[in-house]
Amino acid sequence: MVQARYKQVVDRFAADIRAGRMPPGTRLPTHRRLAASEGLALMTASRVYAELGAMGLVSGETGRGTFVRETALPRGHGLIDPQAYQHAAATDMVDLSFNYPSLPGQAELLRASLREIASGGDLEALLRYQPHGGRPHERAEVARHLAASGLCVEGEQVLLVDGAQHGLAITVMALLQAGDVVAVDALSYPGFKLLADAHRLELVALPAAGQGPDPDALDALCKRRKVKAIYTMPTLHNPLGWVMSSSRRQDLVVVARRHGLLIIEDAAYAFLIEDAPAPLAALAPEITVYVSGFSKSVATGLRVGYVVAPPASVAKLERAIRATTWNTPGLMTAIACGWLADGTVARLEAAKRQDARARQQLAARLLGKLKRVCHPASYFLWLPLGEEVRAEQVAMALLREGISVSTAEPYATSAQVPHAIRLALGSVELPRLRSALARVAEVIGEIDPYGA
Repeated sequence: MVQARYKQVVDRFAADIRAGRMPPGTRLPTHRRLAASEGLALMTASRVYAELGAMGLVSGETGRGTFVRETALPRGHGLIDPQAYQHAAATDMVDLSFNYPSLPGQAELLRASLREIASGGDLEALLRYQPHGGRPHERAEVARHLAASGLCVEGEQVLLVDGAQHGLAITVMALLQAGDVVAVDALSYPGFKLLADAHRLELVALPAAGQGPDPDALDALCKRRKVKAIYTMPTLHNPLGWVMSSSRRQDLVVVARRHGLLIIEDAAYAFLIEDAPAPLAALAPEITVYVSGFSKSVATGLRVGYVVAPPASVAKLERAIRATTWNTPGLMTAIACGWLADGTVARLEAAKRQDARARQQLAARLLGKLKRVCHPASYFLWLPLGEEVRAEQVAMALLREGISVSTAEPYATSAQVPHAIRLALGSVELPRLRSALARVAEVIGEIDPYGA
């Protein structure tokens, strides 16, 4: 029977891949050659590869063929599985997959702040429920902080949340619905991809045109589809590191207004860029939700973020906060706002800008001739790989060396996933980063001697 034959071929390929007889990166026969060699109809041969793909054993790439995947990598390796972080800590792995930048002396800052709060007269207030969007004086403090970046808003438009990811989550919950179409970059932040999947949003990838999404492509998409929103990172895009120009921002706003789009502006890394163009929220305040926090600029454990929204959306966002965490933890918010008021956040941001530049310069020296896509002030960089190099192959080779990196897969929003790796530079001390980057260059050179 054809069905039995088809299953036999699937099982044989799967067994060979799992046993290592077909190593990662092996190019499989074309669909037509497989059909001829196995006596299958062409449609049935395509089904063989589709089932192997669903099992996570192969991947098809337009114009290149079907390849065996690296199955030894942990699920969600490099970014989206919390177990990966725990594994890295337990094995003393060098983590170049996730940024949690910290500077010497930050723990002492926390001790001093806790002592100050403990001796203050407002301690009992921190034990009670807080207003859903934060206490008025704390919202005003964040508004003053934002004014320095060119975003001038009233405190009533600021909502305090449990980190930037929570800010994105309540934005999706409050302002979008299942089935809504959201335009995103072809490579985008994996956390937003997870939210889209959880809330059944349809993400449509936009091609880049220089430093940012192509406004003409967005306009054309809106004419074909009923697009509800665009999610973008205009100031220090993750993972490509570009900063959208003022003119590109203006063009994007024009298209968004023409089609009635909601703009979701993610500014998690914006603090690293000095004298950046005005945020989209400053150019189009009536249609933009601006989301950021203190995870990167201060510490990842300080789960305090903020959302700036048009006045008409504030009540909806407050209801989403109430439905999720009720309010931001009072103690954490008090620490963050105290550090805003006394200049600690500004000093940490300045120091981390200098730290990020030093790490990029180190990477430039150690990665040599490898092609890099990055911003000189960012905590991450993108390494496109050679035509015949498999990203999973590189990631697995580095994992065996005790170095964890991300492939492009968690970032890709289009069907075509580029072969590249992303390196987070902000999570390890400089001596370990130096040796790890040197080894990254060596491993890629060993796999692709012509591209190194």
